[in-house]
Amino acid sequence: MDKPGPEDKKTKILLDPSFHHERKLHFVSNTPVFQLRSEAELCFIGKNASVDDHVLLGYPTGRKIRDRQLVIGGNAEIRSGSVIYEGTTIGSHLTTGHNVVIREENVIGDHFTIWSNSVVDYGCEIGHGVKIHSNCYIAQFTTIEDHVFLAPGVTIANDLHPGCEHSQKCMRGPTIKKGAQIGVNVTLLPFITIGERALVGSGAVVTKDIPPCSVVTGNPAKVICTIDELQCSTGLTDYPYRKGA
Repeated sequence: MDKPGPEDKKTKILLDPSFHHERKLHFVSNTPVFQLRSEAELCFIGKNASVDDHVLLGYPTGRKIRDRQLVIGGNAEIRSGSVIYEGTTIGSHLTTGHNVVIREENVIGDHFTIWSNSVVDYGCEIGHGVKIHSNCYIAQFTTIEDHVFLAPGVTIANDLHPGCEHSQKCMRGPTIKKGAQIGVNVTLLPFITIGERALVGSGAVVTKDIPPCSVVTGNPAKVICTIDELQCSTGLTDYPYRKGA
């Protein structure tokens, strides 16, 4: 099978020439994907991918990892400046903004959307339908379940005692449960759990577990009501999170 033509933007992938990758079309389970080879390492992209110029796929990590294969499902849209490291698995319909970084050893579901200038550090688990807006930082070993939304500027921490000689052994980000909504410029501290469908108000600093369906604000964040009790200030509806309201 012929290589993709350089004029075909839908199939063009540009790599740092120092990586010495060889590009060719490959088949996995009868589905055409692109294979980017660097010695024994492989990068697989599902069919119908749209990859801009100046995207780096399969970027080598300096860490020792077990599996260096990068797998990205079909119908991906990866915009210029984005870097996705080796050793990560991402489902179908990935969409990135510009200058996104996704590190190694991440497992990410389908329909993952991540806006410009956001970073997912290594060792995270991210579910289906997750949306991460611009300028967010997702720390190592964070868990984000299905259909979570992170507004611009969310920062996630994973180190309880920075500088401690044991910090590497106990490092872990928060767990954000299904359907939670995290507001602009929120800070989430390590080890906490954000309950299902919880809503964290803009600028909050979350230091403790948040119960499901709670609305929290402030520093430190405190529960002010449930999402079913939260009233709409615009008058468009009475209770924005009540079904049928």
